[in-house]
Amino acid sequence: MLTQALAVQKDHGCPVDAISRAYLGFAGGDAGIALRCAIADALSDLMDAERRTRERSRLISRGYIREAPATAGKAGS
Repeated sequence: MLTQALAVQKDHGCPVDAISRAYLGFAGGDAGIALRCAIADALSDLMDAERRTRERSRLISRGYIREAPATAGKAGS
């Protein structure tokens, strides 16, 4: 929703200003609501990034564990 507003915006200035204007516009000019929305979006993005990192970590661990016995079996031959 706000990403679309930012994409449509023709402002090539400071991205912080563009983002703050987009949030203020979405919040109807209420700075408190705009700040809360920005914080909620940032926390959501952070949690999503952490989730993706954990998923990658599990995939790497599973691959290592699956590969270890085959490697050990070859070394014992």
